[in-house]
Amino acid sequence: MLRIGKLTDYGVLLLTDMAAAPGELRSATELAEKHHLGGATVAKVLKLLSKAQLLETVRGSGGGYRLCCEASAIRMSDIIAALEGPIALTECSVHDGNCSIESDCGVRTHWQVINNAVHTALNNVTLADLVKPASAMPQEQHIPLTAVGGLSRA
Repeated sequence: MLRIGKLTDYGVLLLTDMAAAPGELRSATELAEKHHLGGATVAKVLKLLSKAQLLETVRGSGGGYRLCCEASAIRMSDIIAALEGPIALTECSVHDGNCSIESDCGVRTHWQVINNAVHTALNNVTLADLVKPASAMPQEQHIPLTAVGGLSRA
């Protein structure tokens, strides 16, 4: 099963909340209380998102966090990479030399094509899309493998 971690799930939740009120400063405490999450967890997620330059921090009394740019400029792939690291279905999708059978593997290139398709799909969904009602989102999106430079269905 492919699965994102809880921190990424929480990060998306916090970012969509912030995207719904652009420009407003939010404190970690306020966000933790609103979403019934632990304060330390929210602080950790906000710190990682700030480090990835998806959020900016305003220090001092009345400070907090806000989006660093328009929600339409923040892609799901950016959020996932900030909280999970590089998007990779398999180790060899993004790193060379981490597998003992890499030189003899007949499916490595195919995994890279699949990984590129997933990455392309995540690039096509923005934080602004997540703020819209679910009914406004396309229900199904087909990305032909040829669009990501890979396999054709023969």
